[in-house]
Amino acid sequence: MKNIIRNTILLSAAAFASTSCVDLDLYPLDKGSSETWYTTPTEYKLAANDMYRHEWWQLALEAWSDDYMYRAILGPDIIDGTLNSETASSVLNLQTFWTNHYKAIGRANTLINNVSRGEEYGIPAAQLLEYEAQARFTRACHYANLVFHFGDVIYLDKEVLLEDSYNLARTPKEEIIKHVYEDFDFAIKHLNAPRGTQAFNKGTALAMKARYALWFGDYDLAAKAAKECMDLGCYKLYPSYSDLFHTRNNSELIMYLPASAELKIGTEGDSRSYVFRCAGGFASKCPSWALFATYECTDGKTIDQSPLFDGANPFKNRDPRCAASIVEFGTEFLGYEYNPRPSVTKIQDFAKGTTKTNVDNYPNGGNSGKNSSFNGLVWKKKVEPGWEIAANTNNDNVIIRLADVMLIYAEAMIEQNKIDDTVLSAINQIRARAYGVKESDTANYPAITTKDQKELRKIVRRERRVELAFEGLRYYDIVRWGIAEKALNMPNCGKHADLTRAKAVEKDYWFWSIPPTFDEDGIPSFQALIDADRCQVHSVGKYQPHFRLWPIPAKEIMANPNITQNPGY
Repeated sequence: MKNIIRNTILLSAAAFASTSCVDLDLYPLDKGSSETWYTTPTEYKLAANDMYRHEWWQLALEAWSDDYMYRAILGPDIIDGTLNSETASSVLNLQTFWTNHYKAIGRANTLINNVSRGEEYGIPAAQLLEYEAQARFTRACHYANLVFHFGDVIYLDKEVLLEDSYNLARTPKEEIIKHVYEDFDFAIKHLNAPRGTQAFNKGTALAMKARYALWFGDYDLAAKAAKECMDLGCYKLYPSYSDLFHTRNNSELIMYLPASAELKIGTEGDSRSYVFRCAGGFASKCPSWALFATYECTDGKTIDQSPLFDGANPFKNRDPRCAASIVEFGTEFLGYEYNPRPSVTKIQDFAKGTTKTNVDNYPNGGNSGKNSSFNGLVWKKKVEPGWEIAANTNNDNVIIRLADVMLIYAEAMIEQNKIDDTVLSAINQIRARAYGVKESDTANYPAITTKDQKELRKIVRRERRVELAFEGLRYYDIVRWGIAEKALNMPNCGKHADLTRAKAVEKDYWFWSIPPTFDEDGIPSFQALIDADRCQVHSVGKYQPHFRLWPIPAKEIMANPNITQNPGY
């Protein structure tokens, strides 16, 4: 048998072969090849099911975005300015990121290239077409993601001989994107209609084509794919925004992968960091002040413009998604009162009907309190009972849902300046759902009426931020909008670490005595609070402009001198 590098072990197998004694003719028993696999209907089915691995479908981390704060520490790699070709931190392992995408592509290619043999083993032609469509959908998504992060990458749709692998060069991203759309269109044509499961289907293919077309600035394609997905009639906005993230297999989910705490599949690996300390968590990974500020008041105005905003009661008169996403001060969550005021020494334990020491009032509250949320904010969205005691959760890995597709449609139409009532309706349906009313009930939510392109661009970008917070999408948005350097390098503010100063500020100015101001890109500035010494700057990002494209992993370049590095690395 020839020493063939299967795409199942990636292009970086060249580096593997140069440093390993493993015979590449010996295939692991749990990974098929064209010689040892694809000989029974069961093997074809297993190969198709293999496309659903959780590690192959990860979205961006909150640590890469300006919606996030980790005490006084900058998120490694991207935010702290240290991203390089050998990055391998707990937040981002560049080689693993690259490898997982090419593993998925390799498995997809192998299945596609063996579809023609399936009828020999009694598999109906229609089923084989479905398998090929699932594989081409997988290949399209992973190449699109690679192009977004790295630009030009190596494109392969077949197996490669070992000796040929060292001569491969990067394919222009424009050519790859063309292949991506071809694969999506094949999948859209041949995948089954949605059947109420998370399986890849026509709806998922339309939704993901719309997402990537938007990312690549192909607004006409994005709008058409999003509209076709919406018009399938298979998906509906879930009635309750707050319950949406705790209701499995609901009507809004288009593509998701089920998680299992018992089997430790696709679970949140650090759930306690999102839970406040009185409830048993660490309160270290928190929403940023910048995100908190972005939620409008109920009159549809930003907090620096609305007379309804009360800096001493910052959750009052705000978009309901604010309190659905961030735990409101003085309210019950997970059985305990959450109150970050430094002067509040006792909080309610609702389960026991008693009080307990407040360790969420940074910088007060003893040693535990000193490690509570530095900015007073903790997540509520997606957090469930059990997050405070274990790292394994049952929250499904949601890749895309209907509200996202509707906002993709709206943004794509706005960018083309093709603004009609369908654009306003897409946004208003989402806003109305947040308020628990119908779209037509405009007296009870701040409906959008303007058709000015510049204003609508601001609105839809703000809408994406508040609707999709904590869903792994903010990083992609700020990068493609060209505002990542500004957004990620703003001061990350919170309460004073000095207890005396913190109590003085609380006494006279709790919580925000001066609302932040917003620039033309919707980025809030807390400079007035900083200048008045009513908050503390805990960190300042060091994102670099050339981070728009990530570096090609060092091992890939070492193994193949024909692979060039991205500028700046």
